[in-house]
Amino acid sequence: MGNINNAVMARLGENPEIPPFMMYSEVLQESVVHLLETDKISGASASSLTISADSLRKIYDNMDYFASRIVLRPQEISNNPEIIRRLGVIALNVGLEFDIYGHANSTHVAGVDLMNGIGGSGDFERNAYLSIFMAPSIAKEGKISTVVPMCSHVDHSEHSVKVIITEQGIADLRGLSPLQRARTIIDNCAHPMYRDYLHRYLENAPGGHIHHDLSHVFDLHRNLIATGSMLG
Repeated sequence: MGNINNAVMARLGENPEIPPFMMYSEVLQESVVHLLETDKISGASASSLTISADSLRKIYDNMDYFASRIVLRPQEISNNPEIIRRLGVIALNVGLEFDIYGHANSTHVAGVDLMNGIGGSGDFERNAYLSIFMAPSIAKEGKISTVVPMCSHVDHSEHSVKVIITEQGIADLRGLSPLQRARTIIDNCAHPMYRDYLHRYLENAPGGHIHHDLSHVFDLHRNLIATGSMLG
């Protein structure tokens, strides 16, 4: 859910190289109505609609058309792990924050302030054929980096997050070692304003299989609290 998912769905519909597809989700948002109208989505299943009054009226006025394309099911079905696995879903979720090893925070700002609940993201992320997380690389005009050494809160572990996408690029983490994942996320997804810092952290942090410096791992968050910017 959210503006990012709406924007991504809209762009998927605009891409001529992507054939019509089916959607299996917990919630259907505004962009899905247009994609159904244009036959870019051939069918959509969810447990609820979060759309504007105009789009809802459009569905009511064209019920014969939409009734064969939208199925609303109980959440026990839409979020059922076995069904998600059986369908081979490609799951698209939005994160607030990622760390350099691929853990994702999708609910808590700075680890303490609740932004939203986890919703169905955990059900889809853990059981999808391919789990993709998306976010802008920075927030607040660069004062906040989405990519940090360690997440301030973890909703989704590195074992389930397979791909991370920001406007900077794509980090495909499948089959990579922890240090390979870290370098791929920094190089492909972190904003240039923060890449040098993240690389220095990774290279200077002690460790074996995973490198972390627990005395400095939350320096970006401390800077944000103290100065209003992670850059300090």
